Amino acid sequence: MSDHIEEQEMEAEALSAIFDTAFTIRSSTQPFQWSIKLVPIDCGDDLEEEESSNHVMVNLVANIPLDYPEVSLPELDIEILKGLSPENRKELLKLAREEASANEGMPAIFAVCEVVREWLADNNVKGLDDASMHAQMMRKAKEAERKEAQAAQQFEAQKTIDEMTEAEQEELAVRKRRAEGTPVTEESFTSWWNKFCAEMEEKKEEETGDIANEEKEKKRIMAERKTGFEIFSEKSGVFNLEKLEAAAEEMENEVGDVDEELFDDDEDLDDLDFDSDEDDDDEEDDSDEEPDI
Repeated sequence: MSDHIEEQEMEAEALSAIFDTAFTIRSSTQPFQWSIKLVPIDCGDDLEEEESSNHVMVNLVANIPLDYPEVSLPELDIEILKGLSPENRKELLKLAREEASANEGMPAIFAVCEVVREWLADNNVKGLDDASMHAQMMRKAKEAERKEAQAAQQFEAQKTIDEMTEAEQEELAVRKRRAEGTPVTEESFTSWWNKFCAEMEEKKEEETGDIANEEKEKKRIMAERKTGFEIFSEKSGVFNLEKLEAAAEEMENEVGDVDEELFDDDEDLDDLDFDSDEDDDDEEDDSDEEPDI
């Protein structure tokens, strides 16, 4: 298995996210083969609108070597789908290979797709597949006219910018960025993905830390929490053991020592008459007897 397979699979995932259904994996085993359908105007899933708005379209086919991207360049090919001649295909293929060489050592397929798409957008006209001499002359004249108009437009734009103040130039740049939007490139997508993953990891760590802090706070509260006995004792003061022991000791000191000899003399008990009550009982019994007649 190639050491570069993980990087190649990550590039395929990025291309799939960018081009959606226009990206196709023709071979899912190494060496991979990818295909991207490129049109001047992206109409989403509206095939009817795509067919009417785009007069030219191609498939960019990329065969991925085992040691791509660090060592080898992708093997590229152009499949004409609509409106282009063989000469156009050669021109597009040359542009694609030059862009791939310019990105040697890094993922290059997206950059190649952008170059091809820009060429298609600039040449989105009918009749490019007409190989007649007249058609070729007309195309060359139109291309020269287009380049001349583009150069004049750039000159006027630069002239206008030079006459503007710094604040006006900055405002114009902001409006231009808003109108054009931020182009998605392989580099910007990778940067966004890495930033997104880092933010998610940081958020996860923060949530984990919050949970740990909550557990510590609960343990601290339970450790400092007073028992019912302590709360009741503080309010009433009845069950304060220290006070109770002090009071008992104080009472013991007030009573003093007990003279136990007072209770040890049994001779004094002999002088007591315990028979008087019995004699009284006998007399009462005699008085209750009936007299003889």
